[in-house]
Amino acid sequence: MVKALLFDLDGTLADTDPLHLLAWREVLRPYGLSVDPVFYRERISGRLNPEIVRDLLGLEGEEANRLIEAKEARFRELAQELEPTPGLRNLLQKAEAQGLLWGVVTNAPRENAHHVLQALSLKPPLLVLAEEVGRGKPDPLPYRVALARLGVAPEEALAFEDSPSGVRSAVGAGIPTYALLTGHGAESLLEAGAKGVLRDFREALDLL
Repeated sequence: MVKALLFDLDGTLADTDPLHLLAWREVLRPYGLSVDPVFYRERISGRLNPEIVRDLLGLEGEEANRLIEAKEARFRELAQELEPTPGLRNLLQKAEAQGLLWGVVTNAPRENAHHVLQALSLKPPLLVLAEEVGRGKPDPLPYRVALARLGVAPEEALAFEDSPSGVRSAVGAGIPTYALLTGHGAESLLEAGAKGVLRDFREALDLL
């Protein structure tokens, strides 16, 4: 019996990936890197910022922090008017009518997470930030923390993700996971362990 729904943020609650791609493209251009959709999907999507800049540029410390802060500030400038993924509000209404718990589990920095949630007019009862728990996706720790805080077993939850990294995190915590096709292909998401793929949340209503 499902007792809780857990959602990733970027690319799941809203299709923010095009905005992240644009922001990364702008801040990485001076370093001679060209960010196209394939590069973004393979080298950036679903990863923590410090890992991204260390992998792409070999940067750590203050220089890495400055680059990350510039990228995230640019993202927030771009993300002023966001629309929720189709079907999300209906899914949340159905979940709340059934007395289900719900929360958000994200690798996004705190300021970005609050910015996106405010833009979507969403107030999740639970928000788990990878930067606060010490390890980010694909590590399962963020989802394990979410389960503990909600007091539910893995099999009593459903997770919704959009990247192979996120799917591996939720599946690694033992949670049945469905993946949205907002940024990655079905094959990579299913290989990561997703039970199924969804075009949007209108296809998730029958899961409850």
